[in-house]
Amino acid sequence: MTQSVFLTGASGFVGHAIALNLIQQAIPLTCASRKPLAADLASSRLYPISEISSDTDWSAALSGIHTVIHCAARVHVMNDTASDPLALFRSVNVEATLQLAKQAAAAGVRQFIFLSSVKVNGEETQPGAAFTENTPPAPSDPYGISKYEAEQALLALAKSSGMAVTIIRPPLVYGPGVRANFLSMMQWVKKGLPLPLGSIRNKRSFVYLQNLVSLVLACMDNPAAYNEVFLASDGEDLSTTELLRNSAEAFDLPSRLLPFPPALLTLLATLAGRKSAAQRLCQSLQVDISKARTRLSWAPPFTVRQGLQATARHLTRH
Repeated sequence: MTQSVFLTGASGFVGHAIALNLIQQAIPLTCASRKPLAADLASSRLYPISEISSDTDWSAALSGIHTVIHCAARVHVMNDTASDPLALFRSVNVEATLQLAKQAAAAGVRQFIFLSSVKVNGEETQPGAAFTENTPPAPSDPYGISKYEAEQALLALAKSSGMAVTIIRPPLVYGPGVRANFLSMMQWVKKGLPLPLGSIRNKRSFVYLQNLVSLVLACMDNPAAYNEVFLASDGEDLSTTELLRNSAEAFDLPSRLLPFPPALLTLLATLAGRKSAAQRLCQSLQVDISKARTRLSWAPPFTVRQGLQATARHLTRH
């Protein structure tokens, strides 16, 4: 296992979980954060930063570091109101990432692990045609484009330096503390609200937070992961209807799903100005994790059922 780790995004959903696991394994950890670290990360070293940009000086934090895990990013947001969102995404996700990576390589860091996104592959798959690492990239929004450009810049840097790069592309990540749309869905289910989503037959891949952390740890200090891209998921794909039913079961509640034709649902949502939301509910997005299974001898340690139960317990307590 790696000797020392520098982690960005330690105050975020994924970064915090990675930090906790590293601390539990007694791995020396430095966390970059604009905020004070959570109490459960107090045993790690804080490297305070004011911002992440192409001008950030990371040199004081990188001395003696073996592995950098870069989770910090400008994240995907719905209804972005920025006048030039792509420029903002590039500033943080491409330029600032490359600045950190170049300084890491100069400091003798051995491995740079980059948390990317399945959005690099695209937004939708056809039934039975899951994304693989060899699928031609097709990012369609500023966030996905910026992640793809960052990947390309990092892989180019790896060829010209002695630092290995590992890229991980997760789909939607869920678990205790999840926010945004997944949290809203769990809250709908917990309240027992009837939902017209009982007839959707799509297939979508998700990844439980601790499964993603497990994959990150499997890549650390592992030559089989050097200069490679890996997709992440739970290894179990669900339709929207199945996800809602499983979520209700996690709360020990009956699911209240009304059969409603997906085409009609999409039409009504389009008329209401919510076409993209309906498409996300009805379209498929599957990823194939065979490469991680074979190359890394890795398998998701938790099932979807276990992940949803942990998420439901946390939501009930909080």
